[in-house]
Parts: sequence; structure tokens; C-alpha cells
Amino acid sequence: MKPTTFPQRVVVAAALCASLLFPSLAAAQNEPLERSFCVFDPVGANGPLFAITKSFKPVALKKGIKLNLRAYTDEKVAAEDFKAGQCDAVLLTGTRAREFNKFTGSLEAMGAVPGEEEMRLLYNTLSQEKARPFLVDGPYEVAGVFPGGAIYLHTRDRSIDSVEKLQGKRIATLDYDEASVRMVRHVGASVVGSNSANFAGKFNNGSVDLAYAPAVAYTPLELYKGVEPNGAVVKYALGYMNFQVIIHRDRFPDDAAQMVRAEAIKRIDEAYDIIAKAEAEIPSNVWMSLPTADTAKYDKMLQKVRLSLLEDGVFDERAIKLMKAIRCRVDATRSECAS
Repeated sequence: MKPTTFPQRVVVAAALCASLLFPSLAAAQNEPLERSFCVFDPVGANGPLFAITKSFKPVALKKGIKLNLRAYTDEKVAAEDFKAGQCDAVLLTGTRAREFNKFTGSLEAMGAVPGEEEMRLLYNTLSQEKARPFLVDGPYEVAGVFPGGAIYLHTRDRSIDSVEKLQGKRIATLDYDEASVRMVRHVGASVVGSNSANFAGKFNNGSVDLAYAPAVAYTPLELYKGVEPNGAVVKYALGYMNFQVIIHRDRFPDDAAQMVRAEAIKRIDEAYDIIAKAEAEIPSNVWMSLPTADTAKYDKMLQKVRLSLLEDGVFDERAIKLMKAIRCRVDATRSECAS
């Protein structure tokens, strides 16, 4: 593994959001259009997310956009500032973005996207112009959704290899995400409230028994410190993480977001290459595959929790139905596809 270079891979997918945003907004004007772009980066202004986004400032200026970048180590604060109008655009994780667009905020629903093939179909669908009504929510529009990779369960003890063995275990849980909290409670595990900035530390120092994260977080957040020497990364996608760029619609040209999405889908392979490299760098002996019977149990468990959250209005019904249709298109033998 190469920790010095890996962080760049972690955020290239997010950086694509920034790089694609700029050329689409180029305007034939003498004075540059000043816009603020708030970027969530757990490390702050010295972090990889902010650094790569910063590298696009001169590119944006050539296109007539003067970007005023702001780094946020607290994603909640970044979201609140954007909501208050202090940011024209913001980069957030899909879970945090739910308050601005319930549809795209449902794309990380547990078990809704089993793998890359399903996610590619989903992104292709959302890049079409006819999908725009789903991406606009009041004053906001999702200008780009980019994959962050499958979310895997990380455990300090590889003997925890079934749903039943999760009972009583301490799991670092995003306490602002009702979906995650409910899933952890559903399996009888203990919720240890965490956020994107501190969950890794809790896992690594043994404050919790398990944590969940995509492969791109394994090296930069040093999750191997928690996994070694007796743990594992469970090779089962609990969900699929994404990054989202959200804009205030009235502060950009009307066709800007669609132009970003159309260009982004052309470069989606770059994001998947990053994810593939990150997963390949996790040692083979660290991965732990589940028996078919246990995989089926996880599928049913996540489906039950997902549907209960849908009933309670946490998820958008249109998004849940769309992802089910995609799952059944890829694998018509799934039990849920009979109905």
C-alpha cells in the first residue's frame, strides 16, 4: 500500500464533480462570475478533497468563473452554511445530501445497489435529461452524483461472520443517519454515535467492534490499524457511497447542472478505476467472503429495514422503486423480483 499517494485516489471521484462543474458554467462575459464552493474534507484546508478541488481554481477562472473555496472539517456545518445561502455550491456525501434532495439522498439505501453493474445503470439513468425532475428539489439541484464505492463492514474480530453474531457488538454509527441507526438496532447491536471525522479513530483504538466504510477509506483513514491482526473486511456491499455536488439553482445558468451530468457520465470510468484500485490494495487475506446462506440473510435483513424506512418517509419511494427495477434487470432470479 502507498499511503502517500492513496488519498488522491480517495477523492478523485469527488474532484471530478468540481472539474466538471467549471466548464459547464463558462459565460461570455468580461467580469468573472464569482461563486462560493464549500467543500467537506475531514482534514480541512490541508486535506486531499480540498487540495484537489483547489487545483481547479485556475481552470475555472479561464472559463469565466472565480471560485471562492471554503474547507469544512465538519460536514454538518458545510451543509448548514449551504442551506443558509452562504455557499453557492457544496460537496457532500450522499447521506448528508438527503436533506436537500430526498431522491438522490436515497441512493445510499442499504442493499439497494448490490454492485457496480447496478450502480452504472443507475448513473446512466440519472444522467438523462428526462431525469432532471428527480434531481430538482425546491431551490436546490443535484449537479452531479459520483460513486465512492461499496460500503463494507470492517470488524476487529473475523469470527463475527454472521448476522446473529452482530448482536451486542458495538458499531460506529453515523448518528445523523436514521437509516444506519435503525439497521444497527435491527440486528441487536449497540449504536455508538459517530460522524465521518471520528468513526475511524473509534474503530482503530478499539472503542467499537465494527465500523462500515468504502474501500477508498481503508488506507487514508488507517482502518487497517483496527482490522489487524485478527479482523477482516466483509466482502458484502451494505450500500453504495456517493459524493454529490448540490447548487442553488438561482445562482447558476438553468442548463448548467444538466451539462455537468452529461459530461460526467463520459468520465465515469475514471471513478470506477479509482474504486477498483482501492479495493485491490486491501490484502487478500483481509477480505472475508460470506457463505451463500449468510448473504441471503443479509439481503433479507437490509430489505426489511429499507422498506420500513420507506414506510416512515425516510427514503423516496421513486428512488427505491427505480433501484429495485435495476436490481431485477441485472438479476431476475432475486426473490424480490417475483413480485
